[in-house]
Amino acid sequence: MVNLSYVFLAFLGGLGFVLSAYLYRKKTHQKPFTCPLHFRCETVMFSRYSIFLGIPVEFLGMAYYGITVLSYGFFLVFPTLISFQFVSILTTLTVLAFIFSIYLTLVQAFALKEWCSWCLVSASICTAIFFLVRLV
Repeated sequence: MVNLSYVFLAFLGGLGFVLSAYLYRKKTHQKPFTCPLHFRCETVMFSRYSIFLGIPVEFLGMAYYGITVLSYGFFLVFPTLISFQFVSILTTLTVLAFIFSIYLTLVQAFALKEWCSWCLVSASICTAIFFLVRLV
């Protein structure tokens, strides 16, 4: 039987990866951002907070979401190979990503006083993954 939680987690990971890759591509190619809710995406995306430890946060998003989609995809294909250690590492990564997402949202609210629709969508995806992982 297919674990629907794993399917949904893999889907959310894929969605987050595509979004992060889209933002990374727009940013690195200096293309204008279209912010669906008429927020100021460019202000947020090019702020000093858009790089963490020398790494663009979109790239960190691609790495996290990529690991998520690959891991839960792996769990779907090879359910007998799921180990406690691997699940623990993945859960820890999810908690760290959720905390980082909260931090970035607070930066938008209090440091920048500007919002990015796409960033909020990514934060929502990260939050959904966090709560769904806690249910699995």
